[in-house]
Amino acid sequence: MTEHPASNTTSNNADAKTAAKPAHFIQQIIRKDLEDGMHQTIVTRFPPEPNGYLHIGHAKSICLNFGVADEFGGVCNLRFDDTNPEKESEEFVNSIKRDVAWLGFQWDGEVRYTSDYFDQLHAWAIHLIEHGLAYVCHLSPDEARAYRGTLTEPGKNSPYRDRSVVENLELFEQMRLGKFAEGSCSLRAKIDMAAPNMNLRDPIIYRIKKAHHHQTGDKWCIYPSYDFAHGQSDAIEGITHSICTLEFEDHRPLYDWFIENLPVPAKPRQYEFARLNINYTVTSKRKLKQLVDEKHVDAWDDPRMPTISGMRRRGYTPAALRNFCERIGVTRSDSMVDVSMLEFSVRDDLDKNAPRAMCVLRPLKVTLTNYPEEKTEEMVASCHPNRDDLGERLLPFTRTLYIEQDDFREEANKKYKRLVLGKRVRLRNAYVIEADLAIRDEQGNITEIVAHIIEDSLGKDPADGIKPKGVIHWVSATRNLNCEVRLYDRLFTDEAPDAGGKNFLDSINPNSLEILHNCKAEISLAKATLEDHFQFEREGYFCLDSKYHSPDKPVFNRTIGLRDSWAKMDDQE
Repeated sequence: MTEHPASNTTSNNADAKTAAKPAHFIQQIIRKDLEDGMHQTIVTRFPPEPNGYLHIGHAKSICLNFGVADEFGGVCNLRFDDTNPEKESEEFVNSIKRDVAWLGFQWDGEVRYTSDYFDQLHAWAIHLIEHGLAYVCHLSPDEARAYRGTLTEPGKNSPYRDRSVVENLELFEQMRLGKFAEGSCSLRAKIDMAAPNMNLRDPIIYRIKKAHHHQTGDKWCIYPSYDFAHGQSDAIEGITHSICTLEFEDHRPLYDWFIENLPVPAKPRQYEFARLNINYTVTSKRKLKQLVDEKHVDAWDDPRMPTISGMRRRGYTPAALRNFCERIGVTRSDSMVDVSMLEFSVRDDLDKNAPRAMCVLRPLKVTLTNYPEEKTEEMVASCHPNRDDLGERLLPFTRTLYIEQDDFREEANKKYKRLVLGKRVRLRNAYVIEADLAIRDEQGNITEIVAHIIEDSLGKDPADGIKPKGVIHWVSATRNLNCEVRLYDRLFTDEAPDAGGKNFLDSINPNSLEILHNCKAEISLAKATLEDHFQFEREGYFCLDSKYHSPDKPVFNRTIGLRDSWAKMDDQE
């Protein structure tokens, strides 16, 4: 077990970081434990089961466990609870390590596995048998459920409960050697079949699973239950505060029973907080797997998924997720968090940090008749209105340009602040232009605008005093980056897609993904990397797609729009 020396800066760190807002109840507990001398340093852990990809709910637990450890000068372990080999894999192990590191956290020492402790856990199971506190039970799973009782009726003792220590030791060894079939027997703790808390009604400690394990291979065919492995792994690692979600509150008496009845090297305590419930979202691993398996999304990291890998691919930033988890706080009361809070945190971070760029999603050609065909000017534009450190970029200005189709109308009312026949508009960072003619194809679709620049309007109002009505974005028609743009939106239209027995698949948003081809981006984006984020001016925030992007076929994902379009829809309903 790693030794963790006391930190002289513990209280100072905590004071500095909690001064701005009231401490939540976990912080209060830790602070008091340190003041009372219960612990010299704080050790927490994040213990995911490697049977799926982490989602936004896990992000809250990661931020809490690593966050309080850092705040109070302690450490946090990353431990994989790998006691169910049939559903686990190295793929999930690697994705979880990547997600934790991406969020900005570093675990203490090497990655740990519950399987590292299988020998010790097996020895402690024998200890319980030798002290008359565990027995091998041959009830079938259906029989065991019947004997267990209900919430209002006590259970009945198993007919195998009074086996001798010698017989139980022999049977448990036969279990370990693979002499019994799966489901034929189990090792159970001998506690109280009449306990009001059903978790104390002789819970299973070990069950037979003849499955290959991704860490231990075929060494074991019996595996400890989560309840047996959890607290003892905490004790082995010297965990001081075992922080988990409220659904484990009823398991705490069992957690404590094992700690009290085993010769463990430490006495950790379990504390529970409310899990993150967020609307317009499902976080059940089973349902997320169904979305993937049935091809409603393209993978676990689909940008519409609430997985951390999906949010990373969509363009969410680690800082935005950490800020969101800080905003929602830590309580013991279950509540529903509006997804708009998450989206606000993403917008807020990207608005402050994302360089600006221009991209025309649905191009309409504009020809400037009084601009020389062979001429090209380099317009200088800042990369961010409030961040001089992000520098400037050059925008080639040519005779032919692209603007958005929606930025032109032949006729419009006074509220329309874009380009209209016979009217003026300013091209961002460039000239004022005036539309003269709309050219149509045989089907009547507008294919080109003929316009002219207003002389001497670069960076100033026209000399004739006729000011443009608005400002629109543009790119050169001859020097641009042709790209694909994927417009992602919320995956579900129902704010509670799986509540009350509803089929969550019925509320999948048919407009959650729109793919646009032959979009035209400013040429500077040819140098973009997968780590970059951009605000496409007047459109939203975008990043390169880590799955479909290639140098010869750039693909950008919309991370989020500039404004909350769902709030407007909610107001209209």
